Amino acid sequence: MTIPDQQQMKRWRLILGAAADEQLRTAQGSGAPGAELLDEEARLMDEALAAIYDGASGESGGAGAGGHSGAQGSGSQPRSAGLGASSPKLAKWLGDVRTFFPPDIVSVIQADAVHRKGLTQLLFEPELLSQVKPDIGMVATLMSLRGHIPERTKETARKLVSEVVQEIMKRLEQDLTRAVTGALNRRQHTPLPSMSGLDWLTTIRRNLKHYDVERQLLIPQKVYFFDRARKSKEWTVILDIDQSGSMANSVIYASIVGSIFASMPSLDTRVVAFDTAVVDLTEQCANDPVDMLFGIQLGGGTDINLSIQYCEPFITEPKKTMFILVSDLYEGGNRTEMIRRLKEMHEAGVKVICLLALADDGVPSYDENVARKLAQFGIPCFGCTPDKLPELIEGALKGLDLQVLAARTGKSGSSL
Repeated sequence: MTIPDQQQMKRWRLILGAAADEQLRTAQGSGAPGAELLDEEARLMDEALAAIYDGASGESGGAGAGGHSGAQGSGSQPRSAGLGASSPKLAKWLGDVRTFFPPDIVSVIQADAVHRKGLTQLLFEPELLSQVKPDIGMVATLMSLRGHIPERTKETARKLVSEVVQEIMKRLEQDLTRAVTGALNRRQHTPLPSMSGLDWLTTIRRNLKHYDVERQLLIPQKVYFFDRARKSKEWTVILDIDQSGSMANSVIYASIVGSIFASMPSLDTRVVAFDTAVVDLTEQCANDPVDMLFGIQLGGGTDINLSIQYCEPFITEPKKTMFILVSDLYEGGNRTEMIRRLKEMHEAGVKVICLLALADDGVPSYDENVARKLAQFGIPCFGCTPDKLPELIEGALKGLDLQVLAARTGKSGSSL
């Protein structure tokens, strides 16, 4: 083989992993073991790659069964790895990776180590957090580790969380604000013209007497427009958020939605998070959503009933209150009492909504028996994507049928 051929074969061996040895021997035509293509340095590189990309059933490893090409990100579920949390083996692996690969590839491999092998301690490395593309899953992991993040990494972690928060805020804020202000102010009219605020129904109804039969035209003498001016604290919105580990993505989205609500003068917003205890995050929500997220402790048990009991005093005008419970309804406390409280809240006129999940993908796992009972009382229970939430909120504030809205916007609510 020529030198270029040998280099190419070595690269393929590093890409495909040990499972491709036989094919490479055949391709080489010499019968030599594929491992002989690797010099000492390449063998160390191969060991470092194999620790993350080889030997996991069900992983998408690229071109070969044990391939390394999954370094670009496989999306497989995190699992336990052979590299212990603080073992010398992990330290050697990390050293080898940093020695033999350029910085941009190091960050990719480390990120894959977190996602594929569950090596969350690598998030304590500032270089990883500063180079990896942040996403909501990474934020959830950082939230679950918040008590263990070393000082040298905290500022980098905060920047990562802030970047994700800002991206979600940018994505949702405009639509949510438009939905709320439009719904709350459509009962009053204004002399200021605006096509987006044109009240077609009132304009047509009040100008029917001006209908020109001969020309078959309605010629309005006066056009009516909705008043979009914001009122102060017209509605109360209570977000009651289950912070159990299974609700991680929903907790993040719901918390950011709470911050958006808190910025609207027309809403009196309360944000509460719970496991077996209740934490009132209303103040942090109004000030800094990043601080609020770091104030949430994912995991632990669940006492939904306790959280609802805590929220009840905030309901001073039931017919002007929306109560949004973000939970999978797996109750560790008093389930009968929880259902009773929600039923009474609904019967008093509160707009009660149960979001089984507020996430981008997947049908939520939830307690179907509890969801079915609540649905029988007229309380919709469904999973919803963040992009569909503005439509849901607007419809609820306008007094539309929440069960119909659930069927239209939800992922699982239509069946309950």
